[in-house]
Amino acid sequence: IHRMMTDFSVPEIVARLLVSRNVEPEKVQSFLFPRLATDFPDPFSLKDMAEFASWLADQIEAGKKIAAFCDFDVDGSTSAAVLKKFFHHLNIDLPVYIPDRMTEGYGPNIQALQKLRSDGADIILMADCGTTAFDVIEQGRELGLDICIFDHHEQGDHLPASKWLINPKRKDDTSDLDMLAAVGVTFLACVAVNKTLREKGYYDRRGITEAPLKDWLDLVGLGTVCDMVPLTGPNRLLVRIGFAQMAQHKNIGLKALCEVGGIKKDPTPMDAGFVLGPRINAGSRVHQADLGAKLLSCTDAEEAKNLAWTLNDCNAKRKSIQNDMMREALDQIEQRNLAERPIIMVWDETWHAGLN
Repeated sequence: IHRMMTDFSVPEIVARLLVSRNVEPEKVQSFLFPRLATDFPDPFSLKDMAEFASWLADQIEAGKKIAAFCDFDVDGSTSAAVLKKFFHHLNIDLPVYIPDRMTEGYGPNIQALQKLRSDGADIILMADCGTTAFDVIEQGRELGLDICIFDHHEQGDHLPASKWLINPKRKDDTSDLDMLAAVGVTFLACVAVNKTLREKGYYDRRGITEAPLKDWLDLVGLGTVCDMVPLTGPNRLLVRIGFAQMAQHKNIGLKALCEVGGIKKDPTPMDAGFVLGPRINAGSRVHQADLGAKLLSCTDAEEAKNLAWTLNDCNAKRKSIQNDMMREALDQIEQRNLAERPIIMVWDETWHAGLN
């Protein structure tokens, strides 16, 4: 502890916390002050990333039609926005499908894949879901779709029949990046594809600059905090740099949401968890599932403002419904004399399914 205090000029309480978290002295600097130049994870350490990036770069070159299917929570919405911005920079329109929480539930469904296929998609980039959607992925393959999954959920007894599965929680993955949220995995995939496109001469041939990936780290920081993954390893870097980027307000959707949410100073992880995240989530809970992804990827300031206010209204409605449910739950507990029970579970069929 004394060495920590002396070598790194930190208070005793910080030194004790570092020791309690088993942070070795040689790793203190990167733990407290991670830097992109030295602490950014190697995307190609993820299982199959190199092969996937080379394959996708070839598909982009060949003009294959690509679409995205992403979950409706903040992690999924930020993943969708990262993908949308990356392909927009490549001058490629990327249709994004966000499933309806109430009617479609979590994860991919065959009706959504059929629609994307009928709209011309050859490839589906699937973020924050899909690792255990065995039947749907198989059906998607039978439709002729090449499905590429970016996920961080535990795998089942076997892997889905996707074209590619980039997931640090695969049993055969040795990257030690299992702390990443899906948006972190998605961002690393974009970094890998960007590098591969550069090496294949894609940017030079088209006379365009490389994707400004650092500009989108605000989305990665937001999704990482809101998905409540461990702030260890590269997540500390992604959040630190991501929130520094967020403070520049380059993302007009996030800027509008900060204004609507009353965030007047530089956004903090607490703002993300209690102001920004709930509003992004509220769209899928009480209104329209894709509002968050649209806000985070939009390029028009007026549209961003309208979307932000719509999400703010959704959040107010969500809080009102939740308060009513809480009052009814407490009434049930009182009427049924359950207050002294060690575990209390109450339910009503009229309660909003998106808030149970």
